Amino acid sequence: MSRFELIAAECAGYDVTRMAELLGVSRAGYYKHAHTCTAAEPTPRVQRRRDLEVKILAHHRASRGTYGSPRITADLHAEGERVSENTVAKIMAELGIEGISPRTFKTTTQVDPAASFPPGSGRALL
Repeated sequence: MSRFELIAAECAGYDVTRMAELLGVSRAGYYKHAHTCTAAEPTPRVQRRRDLEVKILAHHRASRGTYGSPRITADLHAEGERVSENTVAKIMAELGIEGISPRTFKTTTQVDPAASFPPGSGRALL
């Protein structure tokens, strides 16, 4: 039995504020818990968030895991969805998915300091 369940069981005989204080929980936390436990269906905000999660996952899988938040946001806008890139990035982070970042340019050629250059090539010998 959690502390919140204990408060709910004893709220008829005792003051909720005093029980919350004795059990080391906030009164607001108890009421939030009581409200979420009695809510049969999610709020519109929670439902929209869940819908966005499903759509974002679908686009990420369709791109074989390459698309990040900018491209997924563009795809959602093309579908008529109104959402910001920051919201998409936040949801992706919560879901633990990320796009593949482009690789940085890497020079692999190493110049040989002992190499000789042909005359007139514009390279002076050191």
